[in-house]
Amino acid sequence: MSAQAVVVAPATAPDQLVDRFGRTVRDLRLSVTDRCNLRCTYCMPEQGLEWLPGTQLLTVDELARLARLAVERLGVERIRLTGGEPLLRRDLEEIVAAMAGLRTRGGVKPDIGLTTNALGLERRAAGLRAAGLDRVNVSIDALDPGEYARLTRRDRLGDVLRGVAGAQDAELSPIKVNAVAVPGGLDERAPRLLAECLRRGWQLRFIEHMPLGPRGSWRAGDVVGAQQVLAVLRRAGFTLAPAGRPDRRPAALWDVAAGTGPDGLDYPAGRVGVIASVTTPFCADCDRTRITADGRLLTCLFSTTDTDLRGPLRAGADDEELLRLWTTATWGKPRAHGTDDPQAAPDGFTTPTRTMSAIGG
Repeated sequence: MSAQAVVVAPATAPDQLVDRFGRTVRDLRLSVTDRCNLRCTYCMPEQGLEWLPGTQLLTVDELARLARLAVERLGVERIRLTGGEPLLRRDLEEIVAAMAGLRTRGGVKPDIGLTTNALGLERRAAGLRAAGLDRVNVSIDALDPGEYARLTRRDRLGDVLRGVAGAQDAELSPIKVNAVAVPGGLDERAPRLLAECLRRGWQLRFIEHMPLGPRGSWRAGDVVGAQQVLAVLRRAGFTLAPAGRPDRRPAALWDVAAGTGPDGLDYPAGRVGVIASVTTPFCADCDRTRITADGRLLTCLFSTTDTDLRGPLRAGADDEELLRLWTTATWGKPRAHGTDDPQAAPDGFTTPTRTMSAIGG
């Protein structure tokens, strides 16, 4: 990525992250590694990617310092630890503990979440909970072992489900399940996922496939949109009622009435969400900022520019300099999908040079 162009922010004290369009950041997505032990077809090539050397990753102290500035000085209230696969960091518990020691302007611990594929979570869930982790988002695209193996290129569904069970035992709640809505088999895959999530008390979120995988692997015409997902669920017998988008979170929610699933087993009432980043973007009230595992600040998931924070950190920058860098970059945040003019961009998106695993979700 190229360096972030300099945009002059208003001459005010850097006490919050506000952009030109009046959006205020409350949510920090903090990537701790670009490595992953799955090879999901929509995310990366089968052979994987060229991983960052360990010396380029932010250390625990560097992550803690940036999180402290975000929470104590800039008004951030939620931190999501992402990757790659965060569980590949052996010091993840130490990272969580550092975040849990912070206090927001309201005097409370920030909400700390983890986005994970749950491989290895069974062994570490209790320790992460003790360190201060509140909840997990787990990626599960299918409940059929063969279908899961096809989508992730790894036969690990049993290990994933044991990891989620460990998270439940550790009372990491709520457990949200993320499933990318990809074409092919959705009529069977989506209803089974929803019925099983309702039975287990998991909150399912279908995510529209975004152009963040291997270059050339995404086509707008292949996107399974929110309305298609909802139509599949209704055809399968689910009764859905819209519940809106509370708290500016990405997912639009639907209440699901109790019923009987395609497998003939009953499921209780609950909710399902769809994150419609492609067909119904929510950029107008986006409240997120992202830092990659190597310390690059991205104000938008589709940013083609970034701001280096690791360099100044390691060069001895004081807090005020880091705050100025962060607030100035945020002021220049693009309107939507990496550009101020999404109508002029191909398919409405700019194309970042990094894939999702290297950006952090």
